[in-house]
Amino acid sequence: MQVHRPSTNTATRRRALQQLAAGVALIGLSGCGYKLRQAPKFAFDSVRIAGNESTPVSRELRSALLANGLQVLTTATPAAGAPAQVVLTVVTDQRERVAVGQTAAGQVRELQLRTRFTFRLRTAADKELIEDTELLLERDLSFSETAVLSKDAEEALLYRDMATDLVQQVVRRLAAVKSL
Repeated sequence: MQVHRPSTNTATRRRALQQLAAGVALIGLSGCGYKLRQAPKFAFDSVRIAGNESTPVSRELRSALLANGLQVLTTATPAAGAPAQVVLTVVTDQRERVAVGQTAAGQVRELQLRTRFTFRLRTAADKELIEDTELLLERDLSFSETAVLSKDAEEALLYRDMATDLVQQVVRRLAAVKSL
């Protein structure tokens, strides 16, 4: 029985093509520009949260700003220390629950959850850095009377997810401010 072996010329050509393909892939991966998201850099070191500061989104925003190295002041913070460089005013932090789908018998089958968050950013000298900005997030939720408890838990989870998304959007907008 004869075993067919490729000629040395074919084997060398195949090896050269494999090395060329590996080299092209390596060059392509090294120059793709992919970079992990880094912590935001702010043009200020301290911020005062004013307005609706006890809402869920405001509390999570306060935690996120603290985690990013900013000094965060609220109305509960004594005014004895240095004043904040900027004032973040929470104008609106509102949750809405709207029935958008019903059966022929009038039973609710689909809900739409909304979170509306409006804020502005000014310096301590009242110079406007970010004008009133409204962020609106919506999520759809199917509903069933037979699974009320699980749908309540799902609704709470969706609201928490929307709050986290809003906080990330606000932090990115604050980091986009380059000068006071």
